[in-house]
Amino acid sequence: QVQLVESGGGLVQAGGSLRLSCAASGSIRSIRRMGWYRQAPGKQRELVATITSDGSTNYADSVKGRFTISRDNAKNTVYLQMNSLKPEDTAVYYCNALRIISEYWGQGTQVTVSS
Repeated sequence: QVQLVESGGGLVQAGGSLRLSCAASGSIRSIRRMGWYRQAPGKQRELVATITSDGSTNYADSVKGRFTISRDNAKNTVYLQMNSLKPEDTAVYYCNALRIISEYWGQGTQVTVSS
């Protein structure tokens, strides 16, 4: 089992920045990929960004150039730096981990961007 705990969400004005953190614990060996997804009210959960164990990253087109995913292996933590936030970025953000063939999710953290 892998436990994921997110932090860093909150309320910010458009154009502002937030940094989300996701700390992993438990059976963290063999985690192949970690990432962030988000779900806005009335919408499906969507990919935001992922980072693999070798550091390869992938971003949704809507966040490219504004968001940066990174990881600190010593702290077993993944970060999402979000800059130039827009009201349409408002959502619950979920941390995700892929270990072998199993996926794990955090509880989610709310990000609200006011116009």
